[in-house]
Amino acid sequence: MDADVTWWPFVAVFGVAFALALAATPIAGALGRRWGMVDRPGPRRWHHGSIPRTGGIALFVAFLGAALLAQRMPVLRQDPNEWTRFLGILFGCIFVFVFGLVDDRFELRAAPQYLAQVLAAFIAIAFMVFIERVMNPFTNTILVFPFSIVIIITIIWIMGMINTINFLDGLDGLAGGVGAIAAAVLAIHMFREGQHSVALLPLALLGATLGFLPFNFYPARVFMGSSGSWLLGYAIAALGIAAGAKLATVLLVLSIPIVDVAWLIISRFRAGQSIGEADRRHLHYRLLDLGLSQRQVVLLYYGYCIILGGAALVIQSRMLKLVTLVVLGVATLAFLAWLARRLPSMDDRAP
Repeated sequence: MDADVTWWPFVAVFGVAFALALAATPIAGALGRRWGMVDRPGPRRWHHGSIPRTGGIALFVAFLGAALLAQRMPVLRQDPNEWTRFLGILFGCIFVFVFGLVDDRFELRAAPQYLAQVLAAFIAIAFMVFIERVMNPFTNTILVFPFSIVIIITIIWIMGMINTINFLDGLDGLAGGVGAIAAAVLAIHMFREGQHSVALLPLALLGATLGFLPFNFYPARVFMGSSGSWLLGYAIAALGIAAGAKLATVLLVLSIPIVDVAWLIISRFRAGQSIGEADRRHLHYRLLDLGLSQRQVVLLYYGYCIILGGAALVIQSRMLKLVTLVVLGVATLAFLAWLARRLPSMDDRAP
């Protein structure tokens, strides 16, 4: 850190987010039990008893509270449109959280969920949180997209991130921990780029997820639910854009979950199933079927994401990042194909 940059705003934002999540999660769990919003054991949940799925309330309170505090911090602010983009992140997070909470209560079908994700993307676009330009790794020149392409790419990006985190939320602590790693990598990357004020936002997300994890790690006492996974997915997607379209960084950290989601979508489409249909063919479930424990699977994911996040921070060559992404993607697809042949589908297996 530069000598003329003080630590306390960063410590304050992280600390407030962490403390709020730590205090709010038991309250959120109690509300879930009171409202009857609980998950019971089933083919995709092997826990014991009824677990409230309202942890997203704590994530929302912690992240939004710390993010609002971050706007009052005396740090360097370089982007004249930063406040506008922050409003896009704020309103988008509020929208996906509320919709996710409704889904947790009523378990909505896939169609309204996808429509809500598109609307969330349009909220981001309306407040200048969109992917307008990227660096071409082959020529090291900036590609500027026409606005019609900007809309399409941004919608795909935000929907992809929301669904990746949502589908990842199948084992205790998995989505929250992976989200924390992605937030940490984004915060380090932004700070290193001199984007001090923007770096406070992923730091707030990091504090919120770490404060939530003690209650969510195996054996979980509360699940984040759709309200939490949607909030986490949208926040990661929007912060990746706010960082100056650091898409490669996010893609590297989440490469294995993203490929897993893509594999499942293609598999379900080929089988004539709804792409939003829940089943046990995700990579983390198949690793359980191989004999690993929940904690081992989750820690394995954490390790891979930390290694890949470190690589994203260390690798400077855009071409090398692209090659790394391709190699990881192919390797993950090959492993998923091997697992699909080795293990039968366990969708209907009783707990």
